[in-house]
Amino acid sequence: MFGRSRTTNDELAEQSAIAREGAKNRPTPKRRDQEAARRQPLVVKDRKAARGVDRAKRREQLAKQRQAMLTGDETHLPARDKGPAKRFIRDYVDARWGVAEFMLPVMVIVLALSFVRQPWAMLIVFALVYGLIAAAVVDTFLAWRRIKKKLVAKHGENAVQRGDGFYAAMRAFQMRRTRMPRPIVKRGDYPS
Repeated sequence: MFGRSRTTNDELAEQSAIAREGAKNRPTPKRRDQEAARRQPLVVKDRKAARGVDRAKRREQLAKQRQAMLTGDETHLPARDKGPAKRFIRDYVDARWGVAEFMLPVMVIVLALSFVRQPWAMLIVFALVYGLIAAAVVDTFLAWRRIKKKLVAKHGENAVQRGDGFYAAMRAFQMRRTRMPRPIVKRGDYPS
């Protein structure tokens, strides 16, 4: 007598069955069902299969990281290379000519000269080795001071982190074509 008519209930059922835009369109699952679906054993039963899955995931992640190192994609770079400050340091080091990047080729010449057992050859070896190391250290130190000043001017005082100077020095001591992430800027194209 006071309840809804049967036709109204049928109409309401049809209206609720229609998918609404932006709605979930399904009942909320029970908490215990969701927890049971998420539950995993602490120690898997098939360890060999789990090891294979882990290895595949790690291989995929390393492939993404390797590709990012080649292209300079910021999303998949390792944590040590991420961020605008690290990118600025990389770009600045890659844009300049540095004494330190010529250490390896000169050391090959020094190695060849060290086999010559003449006094003049030993003097050249001594002068080349210690002179080049001193010049590279001084050049890298002065470059880091310039980079730091420009980094603070561009990104603020908090942009310079501990270890950034070592990061710049290690990049400067590598030959340009062996640097990872690969150089994106051309020589002389300093970041602003």
